[in-house]
Order: sequence, then structure tokens, then C-alpha cells
Amino acid sequence: MTIKDLVLEQLKRVKGPDLTGNIVDLGLVSDIVVSGDKVFFSITVPSDRAEELEPLREAAERAALGVDGVSKAGVVLTAAKKAGTPNPQPKPSPQPARQAPPQGGGGPRKPAGIPGIGAIIAVASGKGGVGKSTTAVNLALALKAIGLKVGILDADIYGPSMPRLLHISGNPSTVDGRILKPMENYGVKVMSMGFLVEEDTPMIWRGPMVMSALNQMMKEVAWGELDVLVVDMPPGTGDAQLTMAQSVPLAGAVIVSTPQDLALIDARKGLNMFRKVEVPVLGIVENMSYFVCPDCGSQHDIFGHGGAKNEAERIGVPFLGGIPLDMKIRETSDSGEPIVVSDPDSPHAEAYRAIAKTVWERAGAAQQAAPSIVFD
Repeated sequence: MTIKDLVLEQLKRVKGPDLTGNIVDLGLVSDIVVSGDKVFFSITVPSDRAEELEPLREAAERAALGVDGVSKAGVVLTAAKKAGTPNPQPKPSPQPARQAPPQGGGGPRKPAGIPGIGAIIAVASGKGGVGKSTTAVNLALALKAIGLKVGILDADIYGPSMPRLLHISGNPSTVDGRILKPMENYGVKVMSMGFLVEEDTPMIWRGPMVMSALNQMMKEVAWGELDVLVVDMPPGTGDAQLTMAQSVPLAGAVIVSTPQDLALIDARKGLNMFRKVEVPVLGIVENMSYFVCPDCGSQHDIFGHGGAKNEAERIGVPFLGGIPLDMKIRETSDSGEPIVVSDPDSPHAEAYRAIAKTVWERAGAAQQAAPSIVFD
């Protein structure tokens, strides 16, 4: 039997919420994800009984840990609500966490950082398809090129891109059997859900499981000493973004957009979200800014041009630069050899390095301008 089958057999010994049946036969257990000696799953319970049923979660965790070959179990409760009732607040994994409310009276307490990491920079977008991950990986490699020690956290649980973008395969090993050792290529340390599951495996997870996985990939990884950790955020303004903003002190966020109005509307939402949770916005990058015809050399503004720059000026944040729509950027990204390392003398690589220098300068300025007291 596989570890997944063995875990399911063990979970059949855990009684349901009313001590009738078991949580597996009652259909309360999500798909079980196995990563080496670790297993992850959620249990769906009534929203108004989530706190009361914490012992059920603990029993399920003990059952999973009773399987030979399982050293750690990530188990979270997922609330199910009755029709017509308001959405409940998501219940995070019961791990120690320093979380502060995104806004409210009294001034939120800044969360504790990750030991050894100097600054954490989020690369985000309001919507998918704007080239955020390509921008994030080239930005990270450009930061490495200017002499920094760099790591990348792929926070897109549902659509991880870093294994392909950095041409890394396999599973991470553990340090002392407790924490994960990041993968590495091009001198950059990387952690991604893509290293823990097969590429074509869908992550059918609810919000609390995503939050738990993110916290583990941030704080249970042997990152070592890094000047900067670049976080490739998932698109949108949901659980993952709030988890990042409330769990670690972000030095700032870089917003990626394309020039057209539709993308800018969503980019504006992402920018406003970071402002509400008091994360400095380091600037906006306009990706796919223009296309230069390889035959005639003329410039074509396929998606319009200058929209992100105009938006940056309108809302008072820096415009970090424009990256052209270019076949070579796409080809090098697909091949796992991002253009900053595969063609460092190209104008595109130079554009990424210029953006990286500005981002690093602004991240340092933002940290100096906003000192905080952390209570342990």
C-alpha cells in the first residue's frame, strides 16, 4: 500500500464530529498530498463548530503520524457554511504565528522576520497572464547579478512556475529530518510547491491549507543567509497575499502589469491591497510594453503603451521600467534559462538589472523610513 492509502486507513479510526462514523467515510477529508515523509490534508467541518472541533484535527494529525514513513503531518480545518450564512473568517493552521490585523486602531504590530533573510520583496499582479513569474525570476537573477545573495519563494500554490523557469526538478531534501533544504540553480535558492507534487497534479486546496503551506515554505526552510527573498505571488488579492503580508515583514511589493486598461484595473486593486496592509509599494513594471519588429526594427504597441507609467504617475508610485514583448524572453523562460543569465548582455537583461537596482534601493529606503518594535 502507498503512504496515502495507509494514512487513509489510519484516518478511518478517527470519529466524525458527532462521534458517529469516521471522517473518511463521512467525506470530510480532502485529497491527501504526500511529499517525501510529509503529508498534507484538510478536514471540512461546520463553520460554527470549527473551534470546538480542534481535538478532531489533533486526532487526525496523530493518526497520520502513526503511519510508518510519515514524520510530519500538515492538517487544517476547513470551515463549511450553511446556505445563506455569511462567509466565516478562515481558520489558519494552529502553528505559532505572529499575525497582525491588516488595519485598525492601535497600530498593527509588524510580524517577525525569517532568520537570516535581510529583506523580503513580493512580486505581484492583480490578474494572471501579465508575465509576473517571468518578471519575478529575472528580477531575482538581476539582484543576484548586482552582488546580492538571493532566494525565490514560489507562493503560487495552484500554479507554481519556478521549477520550469529555473530548470529544476526533483524533491527537496530535509535538514535533520525537520526542515526542507531549498533547491538551487544559477546561484539562487528556491522553494516551490512544484518540487513537492507532480507538475500535472492539481492542488485542490481550500484557503486554510494554502495559508498553512505558505507558512511552512517560508519558515520551515533552511534558507541560510540571504540579502533578499523574492516572493512570486499568485495573482489576485486573496488568502495568499494576506498570509504573506501578515506573517512576515515585507520590505515592499513590485506590481507587474501590461499596458492595457483591463490589466491596469486589476493592478490597481493589487496595489491598493498592499497599501491597506501597510506594505510599501516599490513601483510598477510594465511588461509586454511594446514589440520591436525583428525585420524592420519598427516599434508596435500591441497592448497600447505607457499605461502603467501613466498609472504610476497618477497614484504617486515609481514607474520601474518597461519590458518589451519579445520572443527571446518567452523562449528562454520556457527553456529554464531566463534571459538575465542566458543573454546577460542583451538590452532586455540590462532592463531587468536596472529595475533590480531601483527596487533594491527603494526597499532599503522603505525599511529605514519605517522602523518598528517587535515584541517576542
